[in-house]
Amino acid sequence: MTSTATQPAAAATGTQWSARLWAMLITLCIVLFLDGLDVSMIGVALPSIGDELHLSTSTLQWLVSGYVLGYGGLLLLGGRTADLLGRRSVFLIALGVFALASLSGALVSSAALLIATRFVKGLAAAFTAPTGLSIITTNFAEGPARNKALSIYVVFGAGGYSMGLVFGGLMTGLGWRWTFLLPVPIALAALVAAAFLVPRDKKADEGGHDLLGALLSTAAMLLLVFTVVSAPAAGWGSARTVGSFAAVAALLAAFVVVENRVRYPLIRLGILRKPSLLRATLVVITLAGSYFSWQFIVTLYLQDTLKWSPLHLALALLPVGVLVAASSVFSDKLVDRFGTGPIIAVTTTVMSIGYFLFLRLDTAPSYVAVILPAVLLIGIGWIGFPAINIQATSGIEDEEQGLAAGVLQTGMQVGAAIVLAANTAIISSGSHGDGSPAALLHSYRPGLIFAGVVCAIGALIAMTAFLPGRTVTETVAEQDEEELIAA
Repeated sequence: MTSTATQPAAAATGTQWSARLWAMLITLCIVLFLDGLDVSMIGVALPSIGDELHLSTSTLQWLVSGYVLGYGGLLLLGGRTADLLGRRSVFLIALGVFALASLSGALVSSAALLIATRFVKGLAAAFTAPTGLSIITTNFAEGPARNKALSIYVVFGAGGYSMGLVFGGLMTGLGWRWTFLLPVPIALAALVAAAFLVPRDKKADEGGHDLLGALLSTAAMLLLVFTVVSAPAAGWGSARTVGSFAAVAALLAAFVVVENRVRYPLIRLGILRKPSLLRATLVVITLAGSYFSWQFIVTLYLQDTLKWSPLHLALALLPVGVLVAASSVFSDKLVDRFGTGPIIAVTTTVMSIGYFLFLRLDTAPSYVAVILPAVLLIGIGWIGFPAINIQATSGIEDEEQGLAAGVLQTGMQVGAAIVLAANTAIISSGSHGDGSPAALLHSYRPGLIFAGVVCAIGALIAMTAFLPGRTVTETVAEQDEEELIAA
């Protein structure tokens, strides 16, 4: 298959970049920041939206789930579309759709329309996120230049997730519609900047005309995310849930058959056997799933149970965002010196310890003695996020960078939805008692333990890179990767 855009001859090979290259990188970073911001910011506004529009709890959850449904369901398609049709064009169109959907969400008052705008925003993000990553990996040569660029890029994404609570608290104080309006001018400004800064590329000369594969993969991902987010309400053992999972399995099986037979598959299945990509995807599932589960529990307990204000909660968790932002200065240097594996293993281990420290919560927790130490450790955990992205895309050909990014981010979104749904089921099964803060805290503790265990599993997966007994092929491949990183 002909590459969409081979690495430009002028691709950055060092860490001293022109002003134009810096401007392009920051523009892409801002867009990824908006993607992460939108996921977490809406959570703070849900109570206000429910009060004004008289929405039930089950309806409100679809304001979150609708975004995840579009985002997680179309990421694979989004990443591959950018490879085939041209990264610049796909990025600009998707970013424009994101801005329009944000504006529409601020103007409507119907629950159905509000959920629809959230789905469309998630759909747009499914194209901008992997496309932005592939634009970076094809404009910065593999090694120190790419490590630095990716570290800055994914730190912005992690910052969006962690700072969403802060911005959500501030915007909700003005009115919940501001949480929808905030991204609009930022997205439009980024759209104009990207039109001038992102280099033009060509769509593939041939290949990729796999409409059946696209339909099957998209349908499978959409149904999987829908099944996972609706399972707690419908029941994990219900006929609907079991039947939906069976349908997902059938769609995925059909997809594998199609991809192995068509001349130009949408996804080269062999890429899924790359050890570094597989390991990074599994780890990012545990990292994101455990973090979203923890954030869900902390928000429920501190804001709804202990009656903390949205701004109070946002400021309490601010150190996570501060650590993530600070890590942009040195995360690439850590990768250059130690490689991706050790960093991922250490940071996920530290993060899991942070979750377990939250078990010390009581009905009147001391911020300095109880909450802050755990928050700091969780923030340190996010420092490994750039290393995960670098590991996933190292050694991947230019024409498959979007695909690799789509695989990683699909794992993050879909996997996180599964972990969060499982955590919700665990919490719900233990919700007994008189509804007092003490009783509710008791029901939340298993969820905190679950988050810590999931993150610890991620650390163990990262550590498998250092275990004896791996295949010669895997060992050689990872040695090559480390040599490229150090080059």
